[in-house]
Amino acid sequence: MKSPRQFAIDVLVATAQKGQPVDQVFDRQQSGQPFGDPRDTHFAMAMIYGVLRWQGYLDQVIAGFSSHPLAKMKPLTLAALRVGAYQLLFMDRVPASAAINETVQALKMAGQPKWLTGFANGLLRALARGKDQLLPASSREALFLGHPAWLVARWQQRYGDEVAEAICRANNELPLLVLRVNTRRSGRPEYIRLLADAGIEAEAGIYAPDAVRLIGYRGAVTALPGYGEGLFQVQDEAAQLATLLLGDLVVGRYLDGCAGLGGKTSHLAQLLPIGGEVVAVEPHSGRSKLLRENLTRLGLDATIVAGELQDFAQEQPQSFQGIIIDAPCSGLGVVGRQPDIRWQRAKGDLPRYATRQLALLGQAASLLAHGGVLVYATCSTEPEENDEVINAFLATHPDFVRADAKAFLPAAAHGLVDSQGCLRTLPHQGLDGFFAARLEKA
Repeated sequence: MKSPRQFAIDVLVATAQKGQPVDQVFDRQQSGQPFGDPRDTHFAMAMIYGVLRWQGYLDQVIAGFSSHPLAKMKPLTLAALRVGAYQLLFMDRVPASAAINETVQALKMAGQPKWLTGFANGLLRALARGKDQLLPASSREALFLGHPAWLVARWQQRYGDEVAEAICRANNELPLLVLRVNTRRSGRPEYIRLLADAGIEAEAGIYAPDAVRLIGYRGAVTALPGYGEGLFQVQDEAAQLATLLLGDLVVGRYLDGCAGLGGKTSHLAQLLPIGGEVVAVEPHSGRSKLLRENLTRLGLDATIVAGELQDFAQEQPQSFQGIIIDAPCSGLGVVGRQPDIRWQRAKGDLPRYATRQLALLGQAASLLAHGGVLVYATCSTEPEENDEVINAFLATHPDFVRADAKAFLPAAAHGLVDSQGCLRTLPHQGLDGFFAARLEKA
């Protein structure tokens, strides 16, 4: 069985080489080698996510102690050095000797030559001796190094240095776990009391009426009280607010055109009056399976269509009163929860996402009844995927108008609505970075 450090190194290498989400890589590799002690799982996860959050900063530190350019290092070597450096700089409870020796041992177990393990050992020991002289991780420069330079530059230009720093700081902190109470089976006060009885600290959400924020919880979601009984769904408050932009639901037909795992599908089904119908379109078979399982656990109904929205639209089904398009996007608003995203995206990706997003809006528009509502949402902070997509859509669809989101959100969320009437959140506000617009069809 691999040690947690070996496991962490392997996951980091596979994530970088395959460009796949780190949580999927983690789950896939752990299924082949489950740890006997849950503490080992948590330790490996802490190292993996910590390295991804601070990768740029760690690389600068390593470069300062290395006689070899990082660009010429093998992925395995660099991943091991990052894991060792992260332990030395951020994990105070791990003795320096253990951080160094066990990381070097992981390289030995991977069959690396003696000269390379000696190089790693010497570098990490030098770092341990000199770490007090390094740039503090709390500094603005270090926080900016924890993000791609192109992305930091965009945030600085758009928001200024202070807000850019606040965003980076929030992205490098452990995010709160946020739930949406399934009001078909429980109320928010009742569920918070259930958590308290289990010794779990929680509080009501700030912005969304059914949100619950867990304070300091680091256990498995499946271990939370009421999981098997379907009392809640994991969902950030920003995403919960996006669904509310559809307004008060009536007995009719509603569509989630990019359902994914079903956070918004289940929210629609939860809010829909008896006699209404929710249809969820999801092309990926694995996600469709998990979507169905989530709905079953929550005791909610929806018709799941396996396929692309474009194909569904060509079937000319009966029109919908409301449609939500939570479009595939760069994910640059959720790099706090998924830190690998920041290193897997480039500025040149944004136009490609925007083209797809605009096409999805057009397909959804053809399915919407007159007088209906189309909600467009992304978990991105970038205007190419948000404002520019909406403006391009409205320019070619004169029968649609953009409505003021304030009229459909709780008063507590009105400060999250911009001058164009769109919902816009940023990580330093205690939310995922999110954008949503309500479009009404004449």
